[in-house]
Amino acid sequence: MSQEPDPNDLDGLIRRVDPDRWMSSRFIADGADRADVITLYAFDHELARAPKVASNPLIGEIRLTWWREVLDEVEAGKAVRQHPTALALAELMSRQGLDRGALEALIDARYRELDAEPMTLDEAMVWARETGGGVAAIAASLLDPAAEPKLARAGGTAWAIGRLMRTAGLSGPEAMAALKSERLAARGLSAAAFPAIAHASLAPDGGSDLSRQGRLVWAVLRGRI
Repeated sequence: MSQEPDPNDLDGLIRRVDPDRWMSSRFIADGADRADVITLYAFDHELARAPKVASNPLIGEIRLTWWREVLDEVEAGKAVRQHPTALALAELMSRQGLDRGALEALIDARYRELDAEPMTLDEAMVWARETGGGVAAIAASLLDPAAEPKLARAGGTAWAIGRLMRTAGLSGPEAMAALKSERLAARGLSAAAFPAIAHASLAPDGGSDLSRQGRLVWAVLRGRI
């Protein structure tokens, strides 16, 4: 009989639902820093789920509003609702003094997914920059407060573009050119912050787990995606 996943095990959750970023987080040497980044990824996972599991756009908006209210509770110093990711995020925000605006921007970016109309390339680029790029910028700041946020955002954007190419049918020379441009724009990110974007080296190709692990290790060794 298979054992039910522990809802409090955020690392196990991200390993199951977000293997790219989970693998890149293994290169964060400090365990506490790694746990902080995993909490951020768990928050982003919950935001990504909101449009996908909602039966209609209104339900999706309610789910996203639920997470905005979590930020309100933390900011007001109130007790946070009993949800593993919400509790971990509240602790992280309080301890690290995370910018509420940056976290709220991740929520705002998900509203586009409530619209069934396919994204244009321009819309996809904005979505990628505000979702994957936004998360990478925050993660990089957790790993290295002196890291350049623009470089981290570019790396996270490249990863998000790659995900659209793998899962949402984004294709064509313009999409590939955008991916390459963001990869180039990410060069120079500090070694300490690099695990925040290392997963962009996996975009957009699939491949075996072994080959993907090899590409990730090579990216970390070079400090380039």
